[in-house]
Parts: sequence; C-alpha cells; structure tokens
Amino acid sequence: MKQIGILLLLAQFNFGFGQGKFDVSVVEKFQKDLNSEYADAKTSPLTVEDLAQFKLLDFYPANEKAFVVAQFIRTEDEKPFEMPTSGTRRPMYVKYGEARFQLEGKEFKLNIYRNIEFSKKSAYKDDLFLPFSDLTSGKESYIGGKYIDLKIPTGDTIVIDFNVSYNPYCAYNHKYSCPKVPLENDLAIEIKAGVKKFHD
Repeated sequence: MKQIGILLLLAQFNFGFGQGKFDVSVVEKFQKDLNSEYADAKTSPLTVEDLAQFKLLDFYPANEKAFVVAQFIRTEDEKPFEMPTSGTRRPMYVKYGEARFQLEGKEFKLNIYRNIEFSKKSAYKDDLFLPFSDLTSGKESYIGGKYIDLKIPTGDTIVIDFNVSYNPYCAYNHKYSCPKVPLENDLAIEIKAGVKKFHD
C-alpha cells in the first residue's frame, strides 16, 4: 500500500501530461512538491536520521528529450500475477499495455501495469504503473530503478515524461516493500532524467 502515498502526491501532475507537449513548469512543480513531501515528517519516507539532515533531493535537469509521446498498445486477456517486491509482500498486478517509442534514434518498449487492488478503488481506477531501469541505474540513479505514474489513455498514444520518474520508497528506507522492476522493463540506454540516487 506504500505506493498509494506516491500516487496521491503525483496525481496532481498528470494534468500537464495530456497536452502532448513538454512543459518545464510541470517538472519544476513535480520537483518542488516532492521535496516538500520528503521534508515533512508526516509524509516523508526518510529515516529519522536522514530527515534530520535533509535539504533537497537531487534531480537531473529538466530534459525535453526525456519527454516522449509513445504508441500505446492495449494488451487484452493478460493474466494477473504476483509482482515481486523487496519484501515479502506480493501485490497483484496485470499487464495493461505496451508503450513503444524512440529515444536517440533507437526503438524501445516498456510494459505498463495496473495494480488490481487499486483499480477497485474509485480514486485509483484510472491509474497505471510504469517501473523501469536504465543504464544509469546503480550509477547516478537508484540501483533498483524508478517509477512513473500514468493514467489510462483515451487513444492510441501515451505520454511518458521520464523527468517525473521517482525512486521507490525503499531507496530511502528499508522498512518499505517496493515492487521490483521487471526485467523486460530494463532499458539499454542512459535516461538522465528524474530523481537521482539518494546515497552515494
């Protein structure tokens, strides 16, 4: 259920994604609001020790090239499965669709998932989950990859803005149980966008 907090936090950013155009103000708001959430003891995933010293998260500069309008392919009749996590929890997900796009002249594909439990709640019925890793993972960004929250698209395209990718809570605190990035969502490219790793 730890993903709910992030979904609530990031839901406000989705209004900018439907336009299909890169908007640096959306990225700036994302960074500002995420920093505010992490600085607040009531909402922060940080340990007590880290929170006492926390100032700001480290972000890559906003990067228009990390904003893509992907072809969306709805995958029907997928079977729900238990998503492996960093703990013992095994939440049920289903593959909802595929996003196909280009970065630096190369073709890529990412699978997009839907949390079965969340989809039964009216507040989250349109939410989709995109976990991914790339060649910065374990170097400049968190070794376990990052997440992007999306909404179910109305057409055959979906906007993916890697600038608003964020670390799972377990990147900051081992008490959390976080979905692991499926191997098929490991991208063979460096995506210098979003939140960087927290600890060196």
